[in-house]
Amino acid sequence: MPKFSRRSLEKLSSCDPELQRLFKRVIQKVDCTILVGHRTRAEQERLYKLGRSRLHWPHSKHNSTPSRAVDVAPYPISWDLRDPKTLKRYYYLAGFVLGTAREMGIPIRWGGDWDMDSDLSDQHFYDLVHYELV
Repeated sequence: MPKFSRRSLEKLSSCDPELQRLFKRVIQKVDCTILVGHRTRAEQERLYKLGRSRLHWPHSKHNSTPSRAVDVAPYPISWDLRDPKTLKRYYYLAGFVLGTAREMGIPIRWGGDWDMDSDLSDQHFYDLVHYELV
């Protein structure tokens, strides 16, 4: 059975208890790593300037304490999203997370389907690692 590293657990601990509960269930079946929970003002603004976030501080759900958002990647991590195998791993993880959240009664949005209509082709900003409470 997969398990989170100490580093992942530390990052997850900065998140809302519902996100912690969800991802502690997810890791029992699917290997993944927690990239970030709470973001500081400096980190949020840095990511905004790089175009990796669309929101200034304090408007991201990563900016609340505890964080209402978490970034999670399938493990081992690959960032080559042009590789169909890599993309499939992100989609598989998202499907598992969304299904598990539904089962647990935790309302969540994934950064690959911002409008939550299950149509992945109508997004203008893809953030395949992002999950947030709604």
